[in-house]
Amino acid sequence: MTEAVIRPAVDADADALGALGRQTFIDTFVDGFGIPYPADDLAAFLDASFSADAIRAKLKEPGAAWWVAERDGGLLAFANTGPNTLPHPDARPSHAELRRLYVAKSAQGLGLGTKLLAIALEWMEAHTDGPLWIGVWSGNLKAQRLYAAYGFAKAGEYRYPVGAWLDDEFILRRG
Repeated sequence: MTEAVIRPAVDADADALGALGRQTFIDTFVDGFGIPYPADDLAAFLDASFSADAIRAKLKEPGAAWWVAERDGGLLAFANTGPNTLPHPDARPSHAELRRLYVAKSAQGLGLGTKLLAIALEWMEAHTDGPLWIGVWSGNLKAQRLYAAYGFAKAGEYRYPVGAWLDDEFILRRG
């Protein structure tokens, strides 16, 4: 088995990114954390967030950047950054936001999340005129500890829609 390679995502990755995002969301939040999303809300969210067409559109978003970790032609993880969208009074679109950092269940423990995070943070620092931002589910203590180790601190809270369901999220800021 070859070592994973991290590279910028391209349009041809849209189908695989969508499948990886969909499965990782289910593995993490539905199966892992046991959030009881109503089936219709979950399906609407997954379709809106992870369809190949939605991913293609997000890959073309001005100011956004995507990276994938790939091994033997298969995607194992990805990170996505872009202009800040978090609802915080100090946040501006000209600030950078880490939007997603997803690692497949089968690739957990390989260090890919940490490598992708380092690449994303370096890019974010070069493409912001203010602090860096991350939204994280309030119950994801592992992610919160990881981001704290990189200098992020809780700056607020908001409700993140998964269909009509609203998750309690923390807004983290660095800088």
